[in-house]
Order: sequence, then structure tokens, then C-alpha cells
Amino acid sequence: MSILMVGCTDFLQLDPQGESTQATFPVSSSDALLATNAIYAAVRDWYYNSGGYPILDIMSDDAYKGSNTNDQLATVGAYDNFSFSSTGDGLDRWWATLYQGIKWANVVTEKVSVISMDTILRNSYVGEARFLRGLFYFDLVRAWGGVPEVTTTDPPLHLGRSSQDEIYSLIVSDLLYAEAHLLQKSELASSDQGRATVGAADALLAKVYLFQKDFVNAEKYALKVIQSNEYSLEPRFIDANGVNGNNGVESIFEVGALDVENYYGGGAQYANTQGVRGTPNRGWGFNRPSIDLRKSFEPGDPRLKGTIIDLGDTLDGVYIKGDPDPANDPVIVTNQNGDTTNIQCYNRKVWTPGNDTPTQWGHHRRLIRYADVLLMAAEALNENGKPTDALIYLNQVRQRARGGNNSILPDITVTDKDLLRDKILLERRHELAMEGERFWDLVRTGKAAEILGPLGFVTGKNELLPIHQSEIDISQGTLTQNPNY
Repeated sequence: MSILMVGCTDFLQLDPQGESTQATFPVSSSDALLATNAIYAAVRDWYYNSGGYPILDIMSDDAYKGSNTNDQLATVGAYDNFSFSSTGDGLDRWWATLYQGIKWANVVTEKVSVISMDTILRNSYVGEARFLRGLFYFDLVRAWGGVPEVTTTDPPLHLGRSSQDEIYSLIVSDLLYAEAHLLQKSELASSDQGRATVGAADALLAKVYLFQKDFVNAEKYALKVIQSNEYSLEPRFIDANGVNGNNGVESIFEVGALDVENYYGGGAQYANTQGVRGTPNRGWGFNRPSIDLRKSFEPGDPRLKGTIIDLGDTLDGVYIKGDPDPANDPVIVTNQNGDTTNIQCYNRKVWTPGNDTPTQWGHHRRLIRYADVLLMAAEALNENGKPTDALIYLNQVRQRARGGNNSILPDITVTDKDLLRDKILLERRHELAMEGERFWDLVRTGKAAEILGPLGFVTGKNELLPIHQSEIDISQGTLTQNPNY
């Protein structure tokens, strides 16, 4: 036994041969590239998308759970009526994935920064890592408020919650570093399209400041993106999220993917989760556009059909029949008064050409696009007492939406701050519907109680999500729960 024990001990103490370890990676310029590339895998992870399901749309007035009636009802259906709790499925996966991405980013910020290599290239890699870390923390602070701040590869075992202000300060610091060291989109090699850029850092800074109600800085960074002349609107609205616009003129930061039904092969499941059920079989059909969203569009707005797939539509030569079993998924649901409350339909913005499941995995999810920046600029300018300037950018978005048909979507001319604020918020709804922005917009503008109250939103509680109980248990009580959960 003693001989066996000695042999086992010696074997376990040997360093793995031919494998990278935390002590041996990254140490070279080529390692630095690999380590930086690895961080991008986090945004392609299915769990990065709010735990796998598009709950941010479902919690808003833009969408319902979707899929057939009972599919994931206990898990995802809770977000339709704000009945979710700290022990429900999904939030733990989202939290863990964001912190995994932060860990990978910390490897680069801590270890790549001391590698002996070309200084400009090294700083660029660190800039990408800090942009992505800022992106991950922005999701965390919006969803949970103050969270543990981890900026090292060897943090303390138990970390309490930093304040929201401290997390926002870290995000701004990361994005300012990124802005100073990244390339413009036009400077990227074709093989590097999709990497973080100066424009992505500035656009995210504008959004971060908008959430903090710092409209001066929100205006400053939104206008930086606009005045860089690096971006423009796609001529056709559907291309802003479609395959023809992948890494295109409107895309500021997107999640690249291959049409492979496998995360490790380069696919992304975000669009598959929302894809058409039945015929063609493109996915699970979650995140169904709501009746309220459908009715909110102005008469003739082409964005309605650019947002919602209805049964009977034909897209890229593919006829949309949908789920054929009305017992599982009725085509139209009515209440006792005969009012239509639900229609079998799907999110047009995640459509990719094809009639099978793998092709849906190739969708490039736009996390930031130029139309969003124009509307952020309009909002900030209006809040800063510059309504005439705000109208310029607001109406650029409407001009693209009308597609050359001047009989619809007339330019907005109101300059009263309160009225224009509401117009901009409504324009954001129609332009960015089903892209995960609406819930955040309602919370940050103080409209959530009014609009989402009838759906179950509780003021003082649902502005934030609950920290999953498993995380609180792991922390041995160091983490404290959000109010009223």
C-alpha cells in the first residue's frame, strides 16, 4: 500500500505534459491571440442569451412565451406574468456564463498585458478583453444591480456585492480603455470582421450613460459614432438583422455564427430557440410577438412585416405553415369576449434563409446596430434641450423605415420635450422590437409600472431580477438577495 501511495502521489504532482495550464498560458504573442479569441465564445453560448430563452422580450409588452402551450410553461411562462422566483431555471446559467466570460477576459487583461510582444497589438488584445468585460458587466448590472466585482484571475473565495455605481465605474473604465486602443471598423482586415472596435466601445458607452441618465455623455459618445462616418443604415430594414447585413454597414457589434447545429462547431442557438415550429422546422418557436406590439405600429409601417412572421407568409421561397396541431398551438386564441389575445406567429428578425434546423444556427445576432445609436442620440439631445437636433436623427430612422414610400411614416416635428421623449421611446419600440431592448427601455425611463403593471410587474421588485438561490448558497451568505424576492 505504501508503494502504491507513493506512486500515486508522484503521478498526481507531475505537471500535465503537452497541455496548456494556467501557469503556462498565455505566454506568447500567438497565445495572446488565442486567449482573446476565446472570450468571444461566451457571447455565442446559448446561456449568454438571458439563460437560454429571450426572457427580456417576454417580460416586455412586445412578446409572449411562445412555442406550444405547455412547452417550458413552468420555466419560461413565469416571465410572461412576473411570477418567477429565485429558484427558477435559467437565471443561474445566465449569471454563470457572464462570469465565465469575465474570467476569460481577466486572463487577457492580467496575463497578456505583461507578454513581451508588439505593444500596439498587445494593447489591442487587452482592449478587446476590456470591451467584452464591460459588455458582460453591463448585462449583470442591468439585470441584478450591484454584483461582485471580479477583475483578477485569482479573486477571493467569497465576494460580496459591489454597488451599482462601482460596477458602472468599472464598465466605463473598461470601455474608455477599449476606445483608446481598438481599431475603427474600416481598419479591420476582412478576416477580423466582428471584433470589437472603437465604434462598438463608443456605442456601448452611450448606452451605459443613457442608463445612468447622464445625457451629456450619452450625447457625446453617440455623436462620436455618428460623426466617425464608419456606419450607416442598411437601405432595407430587414437587412439590419438579416444575412445580407452580416457585418454590414449598420452592424456595430454582432455575434457571428456558422450554420452548424453545434455550439462547438461555430453555431449559435439564439435564433433556433425562436425559429418557426412545425413546417418548416426551424426551431422551438419561443418569443412570440404580442398582439399589443402588432397593434402599436403606425398604419403602413413596413417594419411590422419586418418584425413578425405570420402563417401563410413566404420568405426566401419558403412557405410558412407553422405548427399543424391546433391542440398544441392554436392559430388564434380568443378570450370569452371574442377578442384575439394570441396569434401563432414568429420573430422575423432571427430568420435565416433555409428550411431546416442547422441553417437557423447561422444567424448573426446584432447586439448593437447603428439605428439604435441614432435613437440614443435623439433621446440624449432631447433631454439636453436640443430637440431640433434630436429630430434629425429620429427622422433618419423613420426615413429608412418608410422605404421610399413618402405616404407613410411622416417626419416627426414636435419639439416639446415630454412629447418628443414619448415619440422617441415609441420609435425605439418599433425599430428595435424583439431585439431585447424594450424591457430595459421601460425600466430606465420609469414607464415599466404603467405599461407592464397589468402584466404583473411590481414596482420596487421587478426592476431587477432575483439572484439565483444556488449562488447565494455557494457564497455562504456573502451575497444578499434583491428586494422583495
